[in-house]
Amino acid sequence: MNPYITNTPQEVEQMLKAIGVEILDALFAGIAPAHRPKSFDLPKGLSEYEVMRHVTALSLKNNVHVVPFIGGGYYDHYIPTAVSSLTSRGEFYTAYTPYQPECAQGTLQALFEYQSSMCALTGMEVSNASLYDGGTALYEAMMMAIRITGRDRVIMDGGVSPIYRKILKTYTHHLSYQFEETPIVHGQSSRDEIYQRLDRDTAVVILQNPNFFGAIDDLTDIIAKAHSVGALVIVSVYPVSLGLLKTPAEMGADIVTGEGQSLGLPLNFGGPYLGFMCARKKYIRKMPGRIVGETVDSKGQRCFVNTLQAREQHIRREKATSNICTNVSLCALQAAIFMAVVGKNGLKEMAQLNLDKAEYAKQVLSKIKSVEVKRSAPTFNEFTIHLHKDASEVVAAMMKKGFAAGFPLGRYYPGMERYLLVAVTEKRTKQEIDRYAKALQEVLD
Repeated sequence: MNPYITNTPQEVEQMLKAIGVEILDALFAGIAPAHRPKSFDLPKGLSEYEVMRHVTALSLKNNVHVVPFIGGGYYDHYIPTAVSSLTSRGEFYTAYTPYQPECAQGTLQALFEYQSSMCALTGMEVSNASLYDGGTALYEAMMMAIRITGRDRVIMDGGVSPIYRKILKTYTHHLSYQFEETPIVHGQSSRDEIYQRLDRDTAVVILQNPNFFGAIDDLTDIIAKAHSVGALVIVSVYPVSLGLLKTPAEMGADIVTGEGQSLGLPLNFGGPYLGFMCARKKYIRKMPGRIVGETVDSKGQRCFVNTLQAREQHIRREKATSNICTNVSLCALQAAIFMAVVGKNGLKEMAQLNLDKAEYAKQVLSKIKSVEVKRSAPTFNEFTIHLHKDASEVVAAMMKKGFAAGFPLGRYYPGMERYLLVAVTEKRTKQEIDRYAKALQEVLD
């Protein structure tokens, strides 16, 4: 008998009889045999030392020593030691959901500071206390725009991350919203394609800056055109780029989302990461998740509370703004500490380094005869190159030379099998860029 399941054989028999099956295996009849577990027989237990030795051996199979030139939404940035040191303090690391503000002032203040920092970074008026990641934040923003406008048509620019687009389509697969995707032209948003689709039934236009191909754009005119027909505009942004670029608020955006991994969170096999959402104050009651606010207590002292948390736990059924049940407080705390440690000028310097090093990489790579650097639009720290070989094969060959060469675009874009998306951050040295170019030339020759 399984020590972790308290049902007796007699109780199991009664339950099977009640649901009309004779044996437990019948419960898995809907699963194809090839997909069923081969066995539930677990190996004999190991000692602590044996387990640690086994796990360590498995970890050594991970190739963590390659030099990364890969981006696509997640980037290898420098994280000051103070960030992890402060985040791992027990007061923060073990803090529970702040339902009782009387005993959660530290957590609430940290989230309030995070919100304030995100508003300063994006130029927007309000921020929530975080969401799961950049993709789910974009979905929640889309649903927020639909709630605000009462419309059901969504125009999504082709420069939005294909990963995010897949998330949105998956979430809304059984919903009746109309999706229209517009192609990009010369690496940037196609004004004509977007304008042709805009009408009084359009709820929202979804844009990304820099877009998935690394191109940057001033979206002010597109946003103004969308507003002229009563549609809202969401802009998904790369937060580090805002150290240099025009903010989405200056462009007129209504809602801003993005992936906060680049704000002090390490690349960790896909997470946990940080989704952020900022908006105009007039839409604050339509925002999902938690919003921490500042107030005064009965003695007039400054304190913090969950100002809004219009979730399904608090508002019944369809009146809830979202089914988001939590936030990623620890990741938000890391981002807040990172922004405080780096500071306004530090973030600007960091962004400038990203831009300058990417431009240097373009110059070096353009000298390789079999490489064409695409220059149809200005870029931040990520750009596209065209190769005379399949990009996936080049990536595999470069890995053997110690480089994660980039993101092969053919994975998401049919017909772009020879295109590679290359990212350069402030961590890449001139020597690494030169060695990368040399290795790439050897692979292509």
